[in-house]
Amino acid sequence: MKENNKVYGYCRISTAKQSIDRQITNIKRAYPTADIKAEVYTGTKSNRPEWIKLLKIVHAGDTIVFDSVSRMSRNAEEGFNTYMELYNKGINLVFLKEQTINTDSFKSVLGENKLSIKVNTNDDDTDRLINGIMSEVAIYITKLAEKQIRLAFEQSEKEVQDLHGRTSEGIREAKAKGKKIGRQNGQTVTTKKSIAVKEMIVKYHKAFGNGTLNDIDTIAMINGQGVGVARNSYYKYKSELFAEYGIE
Repeated sequence: MKENNKVYGYCRISTAKQSIDRQITNIKRAYPTADIKAEVYTGTKSNRPEWIKLLKIVHAGDTIVFDSVSRMSRNAEEGFNTYMELYNKGINLVFLKEQTINTDSFKSVLGENKLSIKVNTNDDDTDRLINGIMSEVAIYITKLAEKQIRLAFEQSEKEVQDLHGRTSEGIREAKAKGKKIGRQNGQTVTTKKSIAVKEMIVKYHKAFGNGTLNDIDTIAMINGQGVGVARNSYYKYKSELFAEYGIE
């Protein structure tokens, strides 16, 4: 790696109540000079502020290090497409927990499949057949490598879907037992409005399994029903719910 190439570490947690220290420690242990970019944002979205800033400053030859593939993206299609886009720009990607899909590994597979040897049997038909087979084998192996990358992001997305499913089950069981969403023992500030807003977030937001709305539409739905919630309060309540039900 050239001296002028930079190493960035990207760390992400979904709620402020989670700890980001472990990710930073793991990256710094492997890459002590890494410039850490960290934020609190869901990995199912691509419009993460620090992530967007990083994509704007990273250049060919630079390296982005992640503790795991889930820190880069929780959306399979989006994650794979971003991976390939960054790879094609010459940016190195390192996943400490899934090193088999590091760009260096992918690059190695591609290099091994650039078969420069051409068979010459003095028979045009035979040459075309053999060289065609060799070319198709190279393409097949490359596709297998791409499939491994895609599978890693699919697993990351599935983990979120499974978690949301368990969360929905937990909410249904809690309601069946008469538990009010958002009310915790020892909670110092609980209002009727906060409880009502949280119940509506759980009901309408897609992160909780039953709803289909994103943040903007959920806020509009809540306000449209006369409850009224400011954006800052909405995101505070949503963050508390994520922490309460263990959603990343």
